[in-house]
Amino acid sequence: MAKDILQEIVAHKRIEVAQQKEQVSPATLYQQVEKLMAGGTQPHRSMRQALAASSSGIIAEFKRKSPSKGWIKAEGRPDVIPTSYAQNGAAALSILTDEHYFGGCADFLRTARSMVNTPILRKDFIIDEYQLFQAKEMGADAVLLIAADLSLPICRSLAHTAHQLELETLLEIHSEAELEYVGDDIDMVGVNNRNLGTFHTDVQNSFRLASLLPQDYLLVSESGISNPQTVRELREAGFRGFLIGETFMRTDDPGQALAEFISLLNS
Repeated sequence: MAKDILQEIVAHKRIEVAQQKEQVSPATLYQQVEKLMAGGTQPHRSMRQALAASSSGIIAEFKRKSPSKGWIKAEGRPDVIPTSYAQNGAAALSILTDEHYFGGCADFLRTARSMVNTPILRKDFIIDEYQLFQAKEMGADAVLLIAADLSLPICRSLAHTAHQLELETLLEIHSEAELEYVGDDIDMVGVNNRNLGTFHTDVQNSFRLASLLPQDYLLVSESGISNPQTVRELREAGFRGFLIGETFMRTDDPGQALAEFISLLNS
């Protein structure tokens, strides 16, 4: 694997988005979304509010594969696991829509959306506003914006467009240098404990950055969280959201694993 997998993923994503625009033109997609929003058929679900109000704050992730570890749960079903997460106490869901590296797809999010009322985050490498319109069409409530793969002006432009589409934004940072990305049109700030260049994971990254993060944003710790005590400690450090995927997805019953995790967390 290349040392900086993020560059490889973003290069592939540019090709992928160009191909998607050939299949469904931006004009067609934007028109579909305009009609959708004008129809008022999509209820507004706030991921930020759901996390703030939740006793667990867990964003349970439907993730079948990773670039560093290969298949985690190739047979994982989008009509079973996200629903089970929702029934077992997830404050929000994260659904991977990247196919090449993470074994996801847009239809996974659409399927989950049709079955749950829990807020859903579209987890992908968003580099183009076209993907925001896709997220809206799929039924997502929030999108991930990764500072490491966006210039500051593009990140701000994407966040602004997301808000125009009534999508909340989770800004993901990994280092102190990326704090400047926090600003208008950002609803939640996430610290990724996994270095997207090397895929090395260290949950201490959240604790290191906690005191530097603006406390008027809802803070999320992402990746490498595998036990309830870590969540308790992160909560004391100011975090209110905890994105957990692999810990659950590696079990026979991810929804049950979530229920047990929350039970231990609250005991």
